[in-house]
Amino acid sequence: MTDATHAPDSRVRARTSGGLGHLTLDRPEAINALDLGMIRDLEATLDAWSTHPDVQLVLLDGSGERGFCAGGDVRGLYEQIVAGEADETGGFFREEYALNARLAEYPKPVVVFADGITMGGGIGLAGHAAIRIVTERSRLAMPETRIGFTPDVGGTWLLAHAPGRLGEYLGLTGASMTASDAIYAGFADHFVPSDRLSSLAEALETRADPSSPTELVLLFDESVEPGRLRADQVWIDDAFSADTVAEIIGRLRASDADAASATADALEQLSPTALSVTLAAVRAARELPDLRAALAQEYALGMWFATTQPDLREGIRAQLVDKDRNPKWNPAAIADVPSERPGEALAHSPRIPLWS
Repeated sequence: MTDATHAPDSRVRARTSGGLGHLTLDRPEAINALDLGMIRDLEATLDAWSTHPDVQLVLLDGSGERGFCAGGDVRGLYEQIVAGEADETGGFFREEYALNARLAEYPKPVVVFADGITMGGGIGLAGHAAIRIVTERSRLAMPETRIGFTPDVGGTWLLAHAPGRLGEYLGLTGASMTASDAIYAGFADHFVPSDRLSSLAEALETRADPSSPTELVLLFDESVEPGRLRADQVWIDDAFSADTVAEIIGRLRASDADAASATADALEQLSPTALSVTLAAVRAARELPDLRAALAQEYALGMWFATTQPDLREGIRAQLVDKDRNPKWNPAAIADVPSERPGEALAHSPRIPLWS
């Protein structure tokens, strides 16, 4: 197996063998959370392999036992916001979103092992690949509202195309999906037990018959019991089809479902602005033509949160910096969010275009 030419301190390992290009996120102490260097290394290698005659398919996975990728460099984002470094923030978003689009449009099949924790920026890598593998250890989520933000990295595009109103539910609550839930919601394609991933990787490398990646994966794919989302969809669809966040909470309070009241309690602890904007963003994404359009919308929203609205900074502070778990949202109540606020956020015009 041949190693690609990366810097010695690179947090992405790249090697090729038998027609397989294998990329491994290598920051296990942070559950492989993405920093700008990792994004650039991934992009550079994918560019090189896109026309390489000896690479027919790409495998992307993560090192360590805890997960594939826990997200982006949120602490770094916080430092940029505090320092007023909007250009740096915008640059990070643009490069990350360009990588998300690159994976979705890659000319060769990309297989991703979303084993363990796969959240936020991890969804941006795994969710747009051609073949998305989950295991019994997988936990997938878009938990951005918990830090006063909104789903990005193409998350609104995936949420918008989930069955029924699961997109609104998963986007607003940040609820975690098991392997079964992720497949049902359209975030994954196949279930493979974690102890068989190494054998699957070897099969992808040796390309024994059947030779196509999908056919090979099907040899390892196993059936999985229906998950919670399918069982809960009736009350989720009823509540999350309401026009506003306040009405969603009202329907949850009136529901007979056991989990509905707890869901309402959870929503009332989150940023009212983030909830209102996320609801609008997921619904707007349903009307967009493609992933790139959704990423452009998310870029405008991300820059609005980073430069205009204080809840993202406060949410990161409370959850990851001071860790007091006591954010002071502004406004603090859902009823106090101006009705025009989601529209203002969606219409935000970034100073630098996302796509050149």
